[in-house]
Amino acid sequence: MLPMDYQYYISAWIYNVLKQADRDFARFLHEKGYGQDASKLYKLFCFSPLDFGKPKLWKEKKLFEIDAHDIKFQISFDVPEAASNFIKGLFMRQEFYLGDKFNGIDFAVTQVEALPEPHFSEIMEYHLVTPWVVSYQSEQDKYPQYLSPDDEKFHSLAIKHLVEKYNNTRNGVKISDDQIKLRLTTSFKRAGFVIKPG
Repeated sequence: MLPMDYQYYISAWIYNVLKQADRDFARFLHEKGYGQDASKLYKLFCFSPLDFGKPKLWKEKKLFEIDAHDIKFQISFDVPEAASNFIKGLFMRQEFYLGDKFNGIDFAVTQVEALPEPHFSEIMEYHLVTPWVVSYQSEQDKYPQYLSPDDEKFHSLAIKHLVEKYNNTRNGVKISDDQIKLRLTTSFKRAGFVIKPG
């Protein structure tokens, strides 16, 4: 049985693996990230959902019942190509527990491989591996409002986020909002629901 909010535990595991190799770098990612604005700091890695087929859902308990023995997922880092072998070595032969103190699964990493870099061009079509979360919180809002792609604020905030991330991580190379245009090419649907551990 695996908690539905397992993404939180994957993130914690990644930080722990990085900490084993470089405590200062892991601490920087966890506490600060990259960015010039303290409210906009970026953790320059992301990861896909676990690929474990179609599990049995226990929605009332917020659990997945998983039968698969081979589970895959992708981690992406914004690091130079020279660091890829270092990253692969960090995660190879890792053994870890994923879950909370009541429910979880023991994992052993048996294979790590680097995926080929995409060929980037001026116009690109992207397929998201994970949901693109765009939120907005006004001074009157107690909690962030998660925006749908058809919300009028979605595109402007999504572009603003991309520009900020690029400008804060590219050593002086700057772009502006008007250099990015987004267009949805397929319909969309809300993925999942909000769960936070605790």
